[in-house]
Amino acid sequence: MRERDGTSEGTPYVGWDIGGAHVKACRVARGRVQAVRQWACPLWQGLDQLDAVLQAAQQHWPDLARVHHAVTMSGEMVDAFAHREDGVMAIAQRMAALPGQSLRFYAGEAGWPALETLRPAWQAVASANWLATAAVAARAVGSGMLVDIGSTTTDIIALRGGDVRALGRTDAGRLATGELVYLGVARTPVCVLARQVPFAGLLRNVMNEFFATTADVYRLTGELLAEHDQYPAADGGAKDLDGSCQRLARLIGLDGRDADLPAWRALAHTWRQAQLDWTAEQVDRVSRQAGLPADAPLVAAGCGQFLVEALGRMMNRPVHRLNTVAFSMASDATPDTATWADVCAPSVAVACLCAQEDAACGS
Repeated sequence: MRERDGTSEGTPYVGWDIGGAHVKACRVARGRVQAVRQWACPLWQGLDQLDAVLQAAQQHWPDLARVHHAVTMSGEMVDAFAHREDGVMAIAQRMAALPGQSLRFYAGEAGWPALETLRPAWQAVASANWLATAAVAARAVGSGMLVDIGSTTTDIIALRGGDVRALGRTDAGRLATGELVYLGVARTPVCVLARQVPFAGLLRNVMNEFFATTADVYRLTGELLAEHDQYPAADGGAKDLDGSCQRLARLIGLDGRDADLPAWRALAHTWRQAQLDWTAEQVDRVSRQAGLPADAPLVAAGCGQFLVEALGRMMNRPVHRLNTVAFSMASDATPDTATWADVCAPSVAVACLCAQEDAACGS
C-alpha cells in the first residue's frame, strides 16, 4: 500500500466481527495476521456490553489510534434493538467511538461505507460477516463448500470458480436455502437436536427444556476447547464432566448419578451424530443447489472445525482448514493464533479484504 492519511504501508488494519454473543477482532499488517482476540459480549443485555469490550480492546491494543478499522456484524439481530436497521446503526455509532485512522463497514458488493453513508446501505451491512469469510475462501480455493461452525450457528456457503455462489444474502434468505443453520457447538440447546434418543436399551423422549447446551455434549466428547467455551452452563453450574453429565441426564428425566461416565459419553455421541446428520443434510442441499460435485472439498472454519472434519470423513469429502489456505500468518505466529484465526474468521477476512481494497485503489 502507498501512503494513506499520512500513514505508511505498515499501518495495521483491525477487523471486527460484532456478533450477538461474541466480539471477534483480528490485527493484520503487511498482509499478515498478527493477533486475534475474542471476547464474550451478550449484546442482548444492552450496548454497555459492547462498550466494555471496546474498552478492553483499547487496553489490549493501546495504539488503536494509528490503525484502520474494518467492521462486519451480525449483532443487529438481538432483541435489544427495535429492528435490524436500528441495530446496525446503534452498533456502528458505538464503533465510531474507537480511536483510529479510518472506520469502514463491510457491505459485500456494495463496498465499504463510512459511518456518514451507512444508513442507505444498512441492509448490505447487516449480518454480512459470512460473506466476508466466503469471499476470502473462494479466492483461495476456487470451488468447494465453506462450512463455518461456531458457538451458535453454522454457515454453509457454496464456492465455485473463485466466486461466492450463495442463493441467500440475508439471514431470512439463507435460512430458507439451508445456507444458515442455527446449530453450534457451545450455545445451542441440546433438546433441539432430536426428539428421541436411545439410552440404556430404551428409546426415550426428550424434554424440550433449556437443561443443557451443546457445550455439554462436546465437553464429554473431549472436542470443545475450554477457551472456546465462554458462556455459563445452562444451569449456571460447573463446566466439568460431572456437571455436563447432570445436565444431559435431565433431558431424559434422570440424574447424573443414575449412570456412569461411559454411558453419558455414549449419549453425548448420540447428540453429536444428530448434529452431524442434520448439518450433512444441509451441506448436500446447498451443494446440489449450486451444482457442485458430491466430492467438492469442505473449507473448515469456526470453533466447531472438529465437526467439519468429521463431516468430511462421513461424506467422503476432503477438508481444508481456512487458515492454511487463505490466511497468511506472521512469522512469529503461534499455532494458537492460527486456530483463533479460524474461530474468528470473519474478523480476519474483513481486515484482509479492507487492506486489499486500499492496496488496489492505491490508497
